[in-house]
Amino acid sequence: MELEAIQKVTETEQEAKRRKETAAAESKQKILVAQRAAQRLLEEARLHAEQESRQMMAEAEAEAARQAEKVMEEARQESETMKQAARQRLSEAAELIVEKVVNR
Repeated sequence: MELEAIQKVTETEQEAKRRKETAAAESKQKILVAQRAAQRLLEEARLHAEQESRQMMAEAEAEAARQAEKVMEEARQESETMKQAARQRLSEAAELIVEKVVNR
């Protein structure tokens, strides 16, 4: 009976050791899987941030171009107004010059 008890204890110890090794291996595998999943999520987040950044930059550039075009159009209109005013004054200036030349 003692031999059977010793054999039973030995078997139990071996089974416990085997279970412990299996649990450790499974644990390592789960950690590895979790690390890989975290790395994938991190990469996806980085790619998403890059895409969003590019989109925001494109939108900002488009808005800047619209604003620049608006400013240039306003400048063109102002320039045209100034040209028209100068043309109107040109006739008046010519008349004044003629009048001064004639009156001398």
